[in-house]
Amino acid sequence: MEKFYDNEQIRIRKKALLTGSLAHFIHDGFTDMLYIFFPIWQAQFSLNFTEIGFLKTLFSGTMACFQVPSTNLANRVGEIRLLLLGTILTSVSVWLLGWSATPIFLGCLLVVGGLGSSVQHPLSSSIISNAYTDSDARRVALSTFNVTGDMGKLVLPSVAAFLISQYNWPTTIHVLGIVGMGVVITIFLSSKSIRQVNINTENKKTTTAISHLKWKENKAFWSLSMIGVIDSATRMGFLTFFPFLLQEKGAGVTTIGLALSLVFAGGSVGKFVCGTLATKLGILRSVIITEIITAFCIWAMLNLPINNAILLAPILGVALNGTSSVLYGSVPELVSEERRKQAFAIFYTATIGAGALSPSIYGMASDIVGIKTVVIIVAIVVLFTIPLTIPLRGKI
Repeated sequence: MEKFYDNEQIRIRKKALLTGSLAHFIHDGFTDMLYIFFPIWQAQFSLNFTEIGFLKTLFSGTMACFQVPSTNLANRVGEIRLLLLGTILTSVSVWLLGWSATPIFLGCLLVVGGLGSSVQHPLSSSIISNAYTDSDARRVALSTFNVTGDMGKLVLPSVAAFLISQYNWPTTIHVLGIVGMGVVITIFLSSKSIRQVNINTENKKTTTAISHLKWKENKAFWSLSMIGVIDSATRMGFLTFFPFLLQEKGAGVTTIGLALSLVFAGGSVGKFVCGTLATKLGILRSVIITEIITAFCIWAMLNLPINNAILLAPILGVALNGTSSVLYGSVPELVSEERRKQAFAIFYTATIGAGALSPSIYGMASDIVGIKTVVIIVAIVVLFTIPLTIPLRGKI
């Protein structure tokens, strides 16, 4: 009987990991797939850079704002059920994007898609964490979960670029919306036996913890969060306008898709590279090195010809995405155990929120001073993370 119980637990763990990983794959893939469509929508609807940035803000901003409410709603309707509903909502909104006749309708669908994607990060992480009670096994499972998100960022933009080159953008986005619904069906079938966990008590403790995370008592945590804010704003802001930068160099849709895929592939590798770098050189040195490399690569993208820019794309991805994994892994070291969950919530909300606002801000700046000047500004802003590492000395 005990053996059967162990086998049943293993089966539930595997299904929980499959469920969370599939959701992470499709939602992250849909999110970063949008970068491929921005230049197309600019030409289709005669949009300026401010409006393009605002479109990105609509999706990412909605996703950031509703992460905490979605966690509370899950206590009432269930984590799996809400994850399924959110994935359906995003997939349907992506499918409907192909019929967008006006920028307003396009923006409304992006809001709906962001609302659906808001459930993915908190609920998928919770489902996997609840299934894996052993800390070592949980760490491996969450690492696998993170990698599948990176795979989605790599696969869906590549597929989108290929399909656009063969057909057109409405057909492409219809196909990808249908793929999303296929993932919904797979999640539904894989999640039948996963146990639901009531986390009302944890939420109440979390709410109390917010008021204790004050600047004077937690300078290191808030400095780390500010570094995360700048890092996220840089990543989202630069990637939104990276396709336009390549377009000015003469790149077509297929080439832009390849460059983005290389950036995302480098980002996936970057999590492992920067993790190894952090263990050998220390977290602070790793953050400083990766941010300097990020600034240099962003600046180099302005001056290199298209072929060399593509070759540099994976290195940019390593630096651009690798820093975030180092920052995320440092949060537990800066707060007490009972405040960790809330610290993660604050960290994620701040970083994703910054990433949502930066495209609009940089978009307005691009219309005023030009996209090349803004890219230089982005590279300079990254370097402001270096003095923010001072309060972290001796803490990590």
